[in-house]
Amino acid sequence: MQPTMKAITIRNLPPEVAKAIRELARQEGLSLNRTVARLLARATGHGEDKPSGRVIHHDLDRFFGVWSREQAEEFDEALREQREIEPEMWK
Repeated sequence: MQPTMKAITIRNLPPEVAKAIRELARQEGLSLNRTVARLLARATGHGEDKPSGRVIHHDLDRFFGVWSREQAEEFDEALREQREIEPEMWK
């Protein structure tokens, strides 16, 4: 038997978020409560929806491929210069 969970009230939920949750609940054939509980479980890495294995994030995808090859080489060169060890500084 699962322990009783406490109720949580969410105030000032943006309308677009509420709409997305309602749509997800409809698509999955779940109640709003169950949908929100699953989303929270996933987001916190707990419960039956705990992700298994490696989690792949896509929040930085929009930045890939925006540098030219020349810009990327310039950046790599700047990093190489910063990573050089100056023995005189470590005496």
